[in-house]
Amino acid sequence: MSTEIRPFRIDVPQADLDDLRDRLARTRWPRQLPGEGWSRGVPVGYIKDLAEYWHSGYDWRAHEARLNRFPQFVTEIDGQHVHFLHVRSPEPGALPLILAHGWPNSFVEFTELIGPLTDPRSHGGDPSQAFHVVIPSVPGFGFSAPPRGTGWSVTRVARMWAELMRRLGYARYGTQGGDLGAYVAPEVAKVDPEHVAGVHINAGFGFPTEKDVPELTPEEHEQYVQMQQWAGGGVDHHRLLRAAPQTFSYGWHDSPTALLAWHLQKLWEFAGTAYLPDEAIDRDLILTNVALYWLTGTSGSSSWFMYESSEFAWPEGQSEVPTGVYCGPPAIRRLAERHNTVIHWPDSNPVGHHFLAMDVPEALAADIREFFGKVR
Repeated sequence: MSTEIRPFRIDVPQADLDDLRDRLARTRWPRQLPGEGWSRGVPVGYIKDLAEYWHSGYDWRAHEARLNRFPQFVTEIDGQHVHFLHVRSPEPGALPLILAHGWPNSFVEFTELIGPLTDPRSHGGDPSQAFHVVIPSVPGFGFSAPPRGTGWSVTRVARMWAELMRRLGYARYGTQGGDLGAYVAPEVAKVDPEHVAGVHINAGFGFPTEKDVPELTPEEHEQYVQMQQWAGGGVDHHRLLRAAPQTFSYGWHDSPTALLAWHLQKLWEFAGTAYLPDEAIDRDLILTNVALYWLTGTSGSSSWFMYESSEFAWPEGQSEVPTGVYCGPPAIRRLAERHNTVIHWPDSNPVGHHFLAMDVPEALAADIREFFGKVR
């Protein structure tokens, strides 16, 4: 196995961009079904507006150039071609930090977070709390190769990330993530506890389950009810992608509008349906992420962690190293502490979209700095 780390640059063939534009122009639009707002799914009027912008206003080349300003590399780990960003801080003594992205997302999730983490001096932070940032693309996402065969797990990915940090020469580092990253980041600490300083997640630990209900306080029970309403609404993507990911991937792989609709549906649900996706996240950032899925053909392969599972379970975390959590409710700290050594759980952080790094990157960066300031 080669351990060589090679520079990587995004350079999408113009023919692929021309094909994308042509497909968007030829979208066969369905009728709007009766019902209020998003009650039947993404409204036709809403997606038409965004799809037209994707076709005529959005500039992939400009965003490709912006992404290429971040140093990117590829290497082979566990037989897999792995793509990653490696952005070193100008500050001496910066702590290495590996960021684990979510689904349906990619390394694009963290592009607004990189500056505040690597160069806090320029973002109102303490320069002594800077980070060297490593952002790998999970196998099957973006420019990382799809998993070969079956039997993949977040533990296997965590071992890959631990090997990546070792290969980069980092003997001590932190891990961070949300969504899928809330499963991967703690697992890195489990497989490499002697080198991980701490684990920070956006949210996800301490969510009460049905078996916890009898012991919940009235306040906790109210949080449980709120969580059930959020989790029980919309499309159960875990069940859908466990059952027939191949079936749905035909539409996502063949129609950019179908792929955009799927992403908008999940972004709307992940916002708790409180606001529209592009009210929380810049529409260019949304489209860059969706375009990355389209141009790399990874809408199906990115769902492996759901079709490789038999049932859904909230992430539990780990007790090997200290844990920090960005925000509390509907998570309950005492439940999170069953499996984690929680030393950071603020109540005053700004509320944001499920993908905080795309919505409130400065606030998330400040919280990451505060947590790791306790474990450096």
